[in-house]
Amino acid sequence: MPCRPGISSMSLGRCYAGHSLEDKLFMASKHGLEGIELFYEDLADYATSQSPSDLLAAAASIRGLCDSLHLEVICLQPFMHYEGLLDRQRHNERIQEMKLWMKLAHVLRTDIIQVPSSFLSRDQISPDVDLIVSDLCEIADLGLQQTPVIRFAYESLCWGTYVDKWEACWDIVQRVDRSNFGICLDSFNILGRIYADPTSDTRKTPQAEQEVRESIQRLVERIKPHKEKIFFIQIVDAEWLEQPLAPGHPYYNAEQPSRMSWSRNCRLFYGESEHGAYLPVRDVAHAIIKDIGYDGWVSMELFNRIMNERDPRIVEELAERAAISWDRMVADLQLGSGVSHNRRRAADAKAMKGAIAELGTREAELARL
Repeated sequence: MPCRPGISSMSLGRCYAGHSLEDKLFMASKHGLEGIELFYEDLADYATSQSPSDLLAAAASIRGLCDSLHLEVICLQPFMHYEGLLDRQRHNERIQEMKLWMKLAHVLRTDIIQVPSSFLSRDQISPDVDLIVSDLCEIADLGLQQTPVIRFAYESLCWGTYVDKWEACWDIVQRVDRSNFGICLDSFNILGRIYADPTSDTRKTPQAEQEVRESIQRLVERIKPHKEKIFFIQIVDAEWLEQPLAPGHPYYNAEQPSRMSWSRNCRLFYGESEHGAYLPVRDVAHAIIKDIGYDGWVSMELFNRIMNERDPRIVEELAERAAISWDRMVADLQLGSGVSHNRRRAADAKAMKGAIAELGTREAELARL
């Protein structure tokens, strides 16, 4: 399929700030976004309780909302802090949680669960790559037993404890060696590790430009022959800070890695130089889409302090900014007719309310599963 625009549900406003999932889905559709990475936080908030039955009912209701708005669910994410746990009892508990997540994915009609690399402290997770691979093989094998098969997209976070670069992530994907286990490439997490350093006076690593050139060359060489292993990508930028992220900075958090604090407050959509975007995201997007030939979902997974604000207008503001950034990327990469972009779906509120009403109670939805 051609490249298609999507966004993470929490990137349109956090549920704990009062931004409803219904509003976020509606605004995504209104502004021509075609897919949603469903953040588990939004699913849990939408459910009447955290019991498996209520979570499954909520997933069915959300699936109905997406259908009414012509939205596809790209994935359910993030299944956090799973691989390499030293507490093996906790590992067994996570396996039981994954079995529920796979059921939720089926109800949502997505076949992808996204797994970010763990950033638990070193006293909680092992650096043993063999253990990490074994743990990930375990969920991949569970996914292969499902009908339809559940796929897993592994992603390196730039503040991950042991897996913090795409190369380490890709090595693990290859070692897992399962057809349903692939990679999620995220421009922020790639560049946030090798180009950006929010604590530096320059906000960049010492050899930033050279590291990016060499990393992109490796990316194309290593992944192009296996591009089917790219399950989806996330294309976002980030803000150049006026002051280094150090004690006393408003975003500084002594309990978080600096890149994590920066990520949670300062991500931006592609090309938003007017907001201080400074990462060479175009180079990464070009490498993945043009050089490797990736042609699937392009999600804009934003984290930014604005998502925590309670102003109800934020949801549409973010959806509109995401759409503008998508158009900018399409133009920059000269994708032209090679993308699916369609603004026909600006559904009106009346139609949406009717669709919601037709869903009935969540219990009724569950009964029809």
